[in-house]
Amino acid sequence: MKKLGIVIGALALLAAGYFAGSMSGRSGASSAGASASPAPEKKAERKIAFYRSPMDPNVHSDHPTQDWMGMDFIPVYEDEVAPPKSAVPGRAAITIPADRRQLLGVRSEELRRGPLSRSIRTVGRVVPDERLLHHIHTKYDGFIEHVYVDFIGKYVKRGEPLLSIYSPDLFATQQEYLLARRGVTELAKTGGDTQSRSTALVDAVRQRLLLWDIRPEEIEKLEKEGVPRRTVDLYADESGFVLAKTALHGMRVTPVDSLFDIADLSRVWVLADVYEADLPSIRLGMSAEIELSALPGRKLRGPVTFISPTVEPSTRTTKVRIEVANPGGLLKPDMFADVSLQVDLGSVVVAPEGAIIDAGDRKLAFVDIGEGRYEPREVTLGAKTESGYVVLSGLAAGEKVVVAANFLIDSESSLRAAVDAMKAPSGTQKP
Repeated sequence: MKKLGIVIGALALLAAGYFAGSMSGRSGASSAGASASPAPEKKAERKIAFYRSPMDPNVHSDHPTQDWMGMDFIPVYEDEVAPPKSAVPGRAAITIPADRRQLLGVRSEELRRGPLSRSIRTVGRVVPDERLLHHIHTKYDGFIEHVYVDFIGKYVKRGEPLLSIYSPDLFATQQEYLLARRGVTELAKTGGDTQSRSTALVDAVRQRLLLWDIRPEEIEKLEKEGVPRRTVDLYADESGFVLAKTALHGMRVTPVDSLFDIADLSRVWVLADVYEADLPSIRLGMSAEIELSALPGRKLRGPVTFISPTVEPSTRTTKVRIEVANPGGLLKPDMFADVSLQVDLGSVVVAPEGAIIDAGDRKLAFVDIGEGRYEPREVTLGAKTESGYVVLSGLAAGEKVVVAANFLIDSESSLRAAVDAMKAPSGTQKP
């Protein structure tokens, strides 16, 4: 019986094998029949973005390779790469394959931090130093008898006579002074209060002559001669050039009339016009370089000594005063000058001008974060220099920014943001 059981079990196994073989044959036939039907459409090939280390996902390669253990890098496809979220509304981070980057001509530059200076160039005009400008007036009414300095531009020395004036008031005061002195002499023998009052009168009249700018030596001459002078001379207060003259022979003059303008031109001012946008960079004491077409190849320097508190409405400029030494009188009033103001900006980060996109209400730049990925960044800019714009915020030294084809990247970034916004489910807020 035991042997019979064994035989029956073996027959069962053979039957099962036969049955399985027949089913396999049928399946093969079915597959063969199916192969005769039309082939399905092929799916589009997936593009590999990069290769990732199987041990460290942060280690990437742009071509197939192996790690130090001999393990193959794992391919990562473009549809598997999640672009980084953008912090700029209306812009999205994008990824551009290498072949397309080359076709577009995308180029990036690394930002660096370093010392920087900026040159503000403008124009100015030479004017006299107002502290060295003198207006000549009389302190009494009169008539000009003779003009000694008879043309504009003449150089006069301090104490040099400019003109002579006949003044009835001055002539009468001279007579009063002589009479008062004679009275003091006649009352010298009597003494008493009368003599003291006469002496006080002499002192008062003498003081009046001094206040009228009659020189002490002329008063002494008057005392010696005992005869009043018909005319008196008007003298220059300081040395300088005559810039203006209104005095003419026979002319009636009053204390309100300006007869001469005399300026010492050993030091002059250059009034430069600085646009209001550049005013925050201007500091008192900073050095300015001055060039004039009349002096080719020669550069003069002087400090900024004054910044006007007002702005010209028509030009939107402010006057900045520069003091310049003028030995030999090379700088003449009303000359035009080219002015250069060197501004030290310190250690700053500068973005190339080509990296900045003006979006109207904001300034943008695209940061190259590697592997063909680009991130939009809103930036705040400072002064514009020859190298670009000073970056106040939004970018840091060491980062790479797109400097070529960035407008094309901006267009694609805007399109990507719009598409992502349409794909977002209801109630989901896109960054």
